[in-house]
Amino acid sequence: MQFEKPKMNIKAVIFDLDGVLVNTDEFHYQAWKELADELGIPFDRNINERLRGVSRMESLEVILEQSAKNFTQQEKMLLTDKKNERYRALLNDLSADDVLPGVISFINNLNRINIKMAIGSSSKNAPLILEKTSLDSLFDVVIDGNQISRSKPHPEVFLKAAQQLGEKPEACLVVEDADAGVEAALRAGMRVLAVGAAASNPKVHFAASNLIEFIGQIPKNSFKSKHII
Repeated sequence: MQFEKPKMNIKAVIFDLDGVLVNTDEFHYQAWKELADELGIPFDRNINERLRGVSRMESLEVILEQSAKNFTQQEKMLLTDKKNERYRALLNDLSADDVLPGVISFINNLNRINIKMAIGSSSKNAPLILEKTSLDSLFDVVIDGNQISRSKPHPEVFLKAAQQLGEKPEACLVVEDADAGVEAALRAGMRVLAVGAAASNPKVHFAASNLIEFIGQIPKNSFKSKHII
């Protein structure tokens, strides 16, 4: 694979959470599926793919496209609350075993060469997920859905993370698994490593099936340290 020569060394890495660091996809699917079934709305894994990286309310709007009923804003709020209650109940079973392959090794290597790290997630449940998986002490900054007013593909979450890290956007690498997150990172002026479902996105700078694969592909002199991961 040919890599674009970085314009400047990477000084910080900003991670999405769901699907990048932790395997929560099935919990989201189960919670949305249960809600859709209650409403009598068709919902399957193909529709679920459209929910990657977007806010809870935007996800509900996608699901309600299949409904003949018009819902008020108050009804929609109640529905998203119900979904979130079910999702948080499922998260009770979350543990360090749900951290995705390569994550701990990748983070440890970034620590070794003094690269700053942040979470940039649209999820309002990020603090709970980080605590349940014992990842909560590993990041310099956590920006989540509780601190932003505009969800991905708006770049707000990543720009806030960079600002709190004290780094310029062009010095940041975003790790994302959703096209909405990829678009947000590009709008922020950051480089993007796409993993999982977003790896086929033609706009990204780097792509890998997971972080284990990427460790072996990192182009020389990408990071500010003289040491390469």
